[in-house]
Amino acid sequence: MNKMLLLALSLLPAFAATAQANDRYRERPPVIVSPDLTAPWVMQLGGKVRPVVYPVRPSQPRSLFQQRPRSTDARRGNSQPASMRPNRVVRIQIEPQFLPQTVAYQTKHAPGTIVIDTNNRFLYLVTGNGQARRYGVGVGKPGFEWAGTHKITRKAEWPRWTPPQEMIAREAAKGHYLPATMEGGPANPLGARAMYLGSTLYRIHGTNAPWTIGSAVSSGCIRMRNEDVVDLYERVNVGAKVIVM
Repeated sequence: MNKMLLLALSLLPAFAATAQANDRYRERPPVIVSPDLTAPWVMQLGGKVRPVVYPVRPSQPRSLFQQRPRSTDARRGNSQPASMRPNRVVRIQIEPQFLPQTVAYQTKHAPGTIVIDTNNRFLYLVTGNGQARRYGVGVGKPGFEWAGTHKITRKAEWPRWTPPQEMIAREAAKGHYLPATMEGGPANPLGARAMYLGSTLYRIHGTNAPWTIGSAVSSGCIRMRNEDVVDLYERVNVGAKVIVM
């Protein structure tokens, strides 16, 4: 009888631990989704992935490129994955000069014209009366700079991305394997909006890496923060003149 009692007592901690584990994983914490476009967007290629909440539309499927990083608490001995805890939104700080603003701008170009100053990383939308609306942009990296005049030939919301074969080969050589095509969404490098320039492969578009605004980082396209490209998209029409210098 004493042996049976001792055996039962010895099994109690195991049963308690099992019950505790079941309670722990029975319900997952709620996912907090950012309600606006000011949340950062995960960068698809290279760099470190930031612990962010993706602002997705209800009908938007999760892409294979959306990585859910482990918490930085793991470095402090807490190995619980980020997927088991509520997400948090990390705000991206941007230099004030790259935020949208109305500035003095004397030009001979008609209102509605877009002028892109690649050296200073600014896009100007001429509004007339000696003024323009200015946005910060990311531009072509060394070797991918260009200049010219085109018109906006198409506009698209949440555009599909089809990287050209040259880009696919170039990135593969660096260990980055691009998809043949990618549906529009938060992980898409074209971001929330795109305005296509002439018959070229260049676009003015959003980005999934807003911290790159103000830098020379693209393959020739002009990239903007998603909230900024949405604002510009609503202000210009197909046929608008675009001057890149």
